[in-house]
Amino acid sequence: MRLSRRASWFLTAFGVWSIWIWVTFFKNLWADHEGLAFTHGDHGKPTAYFWIHALLALSSLVLGVVVGSLGVRSLRATRKITKPVEAAAGGDL
Repeated sequence: MRLSRRASWFLTAFGVWSIWIWVTFFKNLWADHEGLAFTHGDHGKPTAYFWIHALLALSSLVLGVVVGSLGVRSLRATRKITKPVEAAAGGDL
């Protein structure tokens, strides 16, 4: 299956966006020592809220990496296809 360059760029951008959003979310979740993520006290233990949201962030991060890598691979494949066409046409198209 071949994707257009527009679709490839969209997948790449979506992957980068997803990685950035979920890494930021996890940093904020980890730093939330006075909220719902940890029990109160000197050495608060992670709550169920923390583990559920950490799993959500991790799975979304993995999906973002997969989608982004598909976009990058598709961009590289379209570049390989268009270079021989440009060379055969004599340079500029």
